[in-house]
Amino acid sequence: MHADTTAAESGTGLRRVLIVLCTTEIISWGVLYYAFPVLLPTIGERTGWSHAAITAGFSASQVVAGLVGVPVGRMLDRHGPRAIMTTGSIIAVPGVVLMATAQTLAWFTAAWLLIGVAMAGVFYAPAFAALTRWYGARRVSALTALTLVAGLASTVFAPLTAVLNTHLDWRGTYLVLVGILAVTTIPLHLFGLRLPWPEIEHETRHHPSAVARSRPFIVLTIAMSLAAFSVYAVVVTLVPLLTERGMSTSAAAVALGLGGVGQVLGRLGYARLAARTSVRTRTALVLLVSAAVTTLLGVVPGPALLLVAGSVLAGVARGIFTLVQATAVTDRWGAVHYGRLSGLLTVPVMLTAAVAPWAGSALAGWLGGYPAVFVVLGVIGVLAAALSTAGVPGR
Repeated sequence: MHADTTAAESGTGLRRVLIVLCTTEIISWGVLYYAFPVLLPTIGERTGWSHAAITAGFSASQVVAGLVGVPVGRMLDRHGPRAIMTTGSIIAVPGVVLMATAQTLAWFTAAWLLIGVAMAGVFYAPAFAALTRWYGARRVSALTALTLVAGLASTVFAPLTAVLNTHLDWRGTYLVLVGILAVTTIPLHLFGLRLPWPEIEHETRHHPSAVARSRPFIVLTIAMSLAAFSVYAVVVTLVPLLTERGMSTSAAAVALGLGGVGQVLGRLGYARLAARTSVRTRTALVLLVSAAVTTLLGVVPGPALLLVAGSVLAGVARGIFTLVQATAVTDRWGAVHYGRLSGLLTVPVMLTAAVAPWAGSALAGWLGGYPAVFVVLGVIGVLAAALSTAGVPGR
């Protein structure tokens, strides 16, 4: 314990956990999230299941992740991330194996429910809670660094998934990917997150129950949920949109991957944006920009280069949105109850983000194609921006 404490004080321990979380977030997001939109068309072709039915399983995993995130948030506040993130990595392995070997749609969907439990333990929420507590006043720089690196998940795994799929089909691709996840994230979480979990002074100014019932928290939750619906529906429906515009699946996967580069570019400027704007202004601004880019993707028919540029810009907005969401609680109510309040905020956000992939596919059928879907998502983003202006407590 003394060695770990000394390491933390010197900064060595903090750098270690940041490197560990950067690595595991890239792999976890790449395997459990970004591989799916690339493999969706192939899964449909090989199984005969509809895109909406397939995506419903993926969406169900997001619902589970959001619901499980509430008790996970409480445990994070008390015990830290090591056991939670290690367990999440372990659960992910049988979940993906069961999904990749599914012979029926019910089996496929049930496997995604198990993967959802793993997501609650390995995605951004526990990583953000860990860095918020360990880094204290320097949390923005740590969170920015994490999301900068993790933003490359789609850049790395979308093209990798496409290449593997051409040689192994979707089932073999998922088995290879989950093997990568198992041999990297399990030991990294187990051995790399051993810093003592610091105690912080409790304050009575922002009791979590009172905050959760307050008008600003409720309005913020609605705004962030609508924004998440728009942002994450775009991620899953982008490849189908681009293929509908005439691009090959491989080229569309590359465009999705370049959106990861956009995420990195957006996050590079977040610290400056945060320093120069109020929380109300930057939240509304980020959501408006995201809505505008989404709408343009739905309206502009081409050429391919312009659509790729739109994908990158959507990534920029998505990257900044992640940091806006990560700092939403601390910017308004402090860091004392971050895990619990963030968990409560995350539930409806995850639920709408979960419904988004299925809703995007279903809307495409109802509206006659994906371009109209993107226009609808843009309108939802504008509504989210307007609501966000009321999601700030009085000073």
